[in-house]
Amino acid sequence: MFEVIFDDEFSSFNTDSGIDPDTNKHVVSAINDFADGHWRFSRFQKFIWDNIVDTALSSAERNALANQSLSLLAEAAKKLRLTDSDDDIGKGSELAEIVLYGIMKHHYRALPVVPKIFYKQNNQDNAKGADSVHIVVDGNDFSIWIGEAKFYNDIKNARLASIVESVGNALQSDKLEKENSIVTNINDLDYLIGDATLRSSIKSCLQSGASIDDLKSRLHVPILMLHECAITKACTRLTTAYKNDVIAYHKGRAQSYFKKQVEELKAKVFLYEEITFHLILFPVPEKKKIVDRFLSNVEHFKNQ
Repeated sequence: MFEVIFDDEFSSFNTDSGIDPDTNKHVVSAINDFADGHWRFSRFQKFIWDNIVDTALSSAERNALANQSLSLLAEAAKKLRLTDSDDDIGKGSELAEIVLYGIMKHHYRALPVVPKIFYKQNNQDNAKGADSVHIVVDGNDFSIWIGEAKFYNDIKNARLASIVESVGNALQSDKLEKENSIVTNINDLDYLIGDATLRSSIKSCLQSGASIDDLKSRLHVPILMLHECAITKACTRLTTAYKNDVIAYHKGRAQSYFKKQVEELKAKVFLYEEITFHLILFPVPEKKKIVDRFLSNVEHFKNQ
């Protein structure tokens, strides 16, 4: 897992009284490191390919190819919905989904109950449905995590409306009901949760006919903004000054993002105050280089 340099409640640094509520929001800053004066592109790519299998293959597929690493990667590569565009909902969004899965797995210890790249069948509709669905187990209790992931050339204010809109769409009752039905109708839950009592409790909470309102207090929304960053591009070493600059920048972006989210979603999403939001920010020096190398690797594994 990459280094998490900031993980705190948004209310601990919020300076805008208009962002209300602010106690159901968290901010995470994660970073890659440097070697020989350069950002470690190869380490970032390794993280993607280390986590792509959970995102692109079902549990049954993963189990069928156990101990066959090359076959697993080749099958995962075949599932990718690649487009010819290089905009924010094209090539980069799928890569961001994989990064979010890795962060959910390693930082939040989440179970990938729905491998979304495996499930999404229409390659012309990349924005359809949430980008990730996970369950986090805490003892005998659990929470549902329905996430959004974007890869942006920048995260200026003009970019924020699109991800707020995506989050709002994912929180519509019919969309939540659809995600719940996916979780309960595929076998991954049976593979991943051995405790029969807990598994039954999860299925009961998500079953058809259950009120979405009762789910809201268990609902977490991780929002990944993988983004090109001038601070990171100009840096050559992992220093305290670099970390502090990134944290300060991310706090400012979180302030702007959550202000926009409250303005747009508070009145539209019933029980908005009961949902927990996690803004996850990850800076990279150059989007195009990352996407191009990812696509090159995809073709390599597809040809195996």
